Amino acid sequence: MVHTFAVYVDNKPGVLNRVASLFRRRAFNIARRLEAHLYKLVPVRRVDDITHAPSISRDLALVKVAATGEARTHVMQLVDVYRARIVDVSPESLVIETTGTEDKIDSLVEVLKPYGVVELVRTGRVSMVRGLTPPRPRNGAARNVVPAETKGDVSSYSV
Repeated sequence: MVHTFAVYVDNKPGVLNRVASLFRRRAFNIARRLEAHLYKLVPVRRVDDITHAPSISRDLALVKVAATGEARTHVMQLVDVYRARIVDVSPESLVIETTGTEDKIDSLVEVLKPYGVVELVRTGRVSMVRGLTPPRPRNGAARNVVPAETKGDVSSYSV
């Protein structure tokens, strides 16, 4: 089962790298162990398992497609159908920005392949819990709570 965690950290340089390094070094596959290890990192304020919480998840992708002449018109029509947008135009290519579910992005990339996908960059999933109420702790466990006076100095990463 895939788990989604919202990790609230101090908004300081290098924090995302420290969190990502934890995953690389330890190759986690057990959610509770991951959560415990995240709390050991100094800049981590709170970790929420939002796997089952009502949340919004999106991926972002930039796709560079070779497109000239008539092919350019076809690609632009496809971009409209997928509600994506063109963010760069050069004589020989277009760069398309799209957000949505992983399936939507996969589908767009598939329909663009015949035109020549030159380059593709994806963020992976980012998620946020819906509404103002944070998710409840599992099994009544205590949680670190981000103090109200520091909320502006805290960033969240979903992993």
